[in-house]
Amino acid sequence: MQATSAPLHVVLGAGQIGGRVVELLRARGLRVRQVRRSAVGVGPELVAGDIRDLDFARRATEGAAVVYDCMNPAYHRWPQELLPMARGALHGARHAGARLVALDCLYMYGRPNAPMREDSPLTPCSKKGELRLQLAELRLAADRRGDVPVAIARASDFFGADLAYAVWSDRFFRRILAGREGQVFGDPDLPHAYTDVEDVARALVTLGTSDRGFGQVWHIPTPPAESTRSLARRLGRALGRDVDVTVVPRWLVRTLGLVSPMMREMVEMIYQWEVPFELDDSKFRAAFGWSATPVEASVARVGAWARERYGLAPRPAAGRS
Repeated sequence: MQATSAPLHVVLGAGQIGGRVVELLRARGLRVRQVRRSAVGVGPELVAGDIRDLDFARRATEGAAVVYDCMNPAYHRWPQELLPMARGALHGARHAGARLVALDCLYMYGRPNAPMREDSPLTPCSKKGELRLQLAELRLAADRRGDVPVAIARASDFFGADLAYAVWSDRFFRRILAGREGQVFGDPDLPHAYTDVEDVARALVTLGTSDRGFGQVWHIPTPPAESTRSLARRLGRALGRDVDVTVVPRWLVRTLGLVSPMMREMVEMIYQWEVPFELDDSKFRAAFGWSATPVEASVARVGAWARERYGLAPRPAAGRS
């Protein structure tokens, strides 16, 4: 790995967020190395291996000034992989003398009864929430010991383009474009916070290029919660479709879980759509001076992507017939 005086940013993960973080960093003219599990496309700025291997973790993050932990194994592999992967990221960052910015979710708060804040009680109501609580403590303990400066950024469920593991997946789009209802969980008429994936990447880069966010938890800027049905209908209008949603009942999710490990693990997370699920992002906005992308702009961008992805005619420009 060639030495240079420019600070190196190392991004761990090539999934829904890691690639977006890489693009933002490169757009700023920063040195970037991406680390992924798969060897596909490995080159001078892309290395592959298992971050749980501490020797590999040290080599993969060598020379880093900032490490971004965007890794997230499949639900059914969390018990075996989630904490070991995080330990690998911390190990690499510590040996490099780097800071760590870690992406996180909201599972450790459990079933909320008010908008979730960074200081809300940590009362997980799921196995995955308990694991996420352990993960947060692992990272913050490393910061308290002085091993690695750590900033944790928490997002709600993702909204955006090209998402494999979200309500707004390829399957959702194919159903609504075929004139069918989109399938969702829980109560689609309750308010539910969705975080724009572009804002997720922007927030991670904001923390990684600032000296002010470490030793703390941050909620990523997220629009005010609206119902899943309302957001689906907004998306439908952007696509020139009348869109509605139907609920996948718990019993069906359990039945599908008999053959699908992913669906088996999804059952315990449905609670997030059975209560108002709202996020307070005021701490981040006050500290860093920017807010979530307006829902209208997010929907327009996703709609334009979907039109191209699924071969729809471009939406007519305003003022034209």
